[in-house]
Amino acid sequence: MRSVVVARADEIAPGERKLVRVGSRSIGVFNVGGEYYALRNRCPHQGGPLCEGFQFAPLRSEGPGEYARGADGEIIRCPWHGWEFDVRTGRSWFDPERTRVRSYPAGVRSGPELEAETYPVRREGAYVVVELDR
Repeated sequence: MRSVVVARADEIAPGERKLVRVGSRSIGVFNVGGEYYALRNRCPHQGGPLCEGFQFAPLRSEGPGEYARGADGEIIRCPWHGWEFDVRTGRSWFDPERTRVRSYPAGVRSGPELEAETYPVRREGAYVVVELDR
């Protein structure tokens, strides 16, 4: 796996996203409640720009009259046909076992030295890093 610095941690507020290009891939990097997640910006339905879609908090129910609201930005809806995916896992909301979008490990790393791809990078502060398999 290679690590790619895609943003400063403070560039992506909770509930927000940033679209980045890594090589030939367009990737959406999301901050959901202070945790970072990355998804391929391509809906598996018909190739739409998934990560440009509407983000929202899901509602869950244990039974009639009961509901709980999830985290802001936890679900992304494809702007072309409305297919919905969990930003944390890439699994679809309607068929999570069979339909999903490619997800990548993402997280914050800090320190004066950070190795990105094969080039050493010296920075102050914390950065969001996406892990890509080669």
